Amino acid sequence: MSELPQPEIIFTHEGDLDGFVAGCLLQRLAELKFGLSIKVEPLSANPWPGLKRFPKQAWVSDLSFDPKIDRSGWMIVDHHTTESTPRSANLIHNVSHSASKLCYQLLLKEGGGNDRLNRLVELTDIADLYLSDHPEFDVASDYARLVKTYHFRSLYRLIGSDLERLVDHPLLALMKQKRLVEDPIGLEWSRQNIHEVTDRVGYVATSIGDTNYIVHQLLNDPEQKYEALITFFKKPSGPVTASIRSQNGEALGLAKKLQGGGHPNAAGTTLPRSVTTFEGAVAYLGQVLAPVKGRETEKATGTEALFESAGF
Repeated sequence: MSELPQPEIIFTHEGDLDGFVAGCLLQRLAELKFGLSIKVEPLSANPWPGLKRFPKQAWVSDLSFDPKIDRSGWMIVDHHTTESTPRSANLIHNVSHSASKLCYQLLLKEGGGNDRLNRLVELTDIADLYLSDHPEFDVASDYARLVKTYHFRSLYRLIGSDLERLVDHPLLALMKQKRLVEDPIGLEWSRQNIHEVTDRVGYVATSIGDTNYIVHQLLNDPEQKYEALITFFKKPSGPVTASIRSQNGEALGLAKKLQGGGHPNAAGTTLPRSVTTFEGAVAYLGQVLAPVKGRETEKATGTEALFESAGF
């Protein structure tokens, strides 16, 4: 680790527990190594085209490796599938581990581990790799829901980089109740609100409940016909992002068609800024993923009916 440059900033994925934990672990690593508190800046997926300034030296976690960040003085710790080979950056990459686990392995080399961090990283790994057969999957999902519910910046203001405070946090009791009450209700609502994008891809509208849980259950439903399911998310002043899930590796190929990336069965992308609504996102995906003559009119009609019936 002695060859690592001191980062000016730490970039991490803002959208999930893995990005939160990984970014804070790198901050802890920088404190141990350099004696300084380095700012952690959360970013959305595929942020590099819109980044205004590239610092000379930076650390990155849980964001897919991209040639734009193949820079001397940059360290990228990630687990998403990539086809790029770094020439200048230090890429620490393993698709079998969460980014948090990879960052923790670096921290352990500096003597920064403890029992509570061991526990948190283990649960983060289970949740992010979606190991649904693991006996602690439900507990891990409750931890993952913390970031989805309260968002990166609010949670960071609450605990800072003191990740140990997240272990057995009182808010987890609320996350458990949300899982037990909201998820079944949200699943049944979404089951009635699946719209065809192509004959192999469906869009799932969501209301309440954990989106990952809902989509996972729908993919395992023998009566559900689509190979891949897409959900959307939009910040008040931001673009529409698409999350793509599958069971047999289709998600990543679809994401690449949309200039995105991720894992074989869990991928995503940010749609063009001209796409400002979920209705427009469905129409856009229909054009990109199945550009058949006459399909645009067909999709517009079908989408209007979907959103009218769903109450949007």
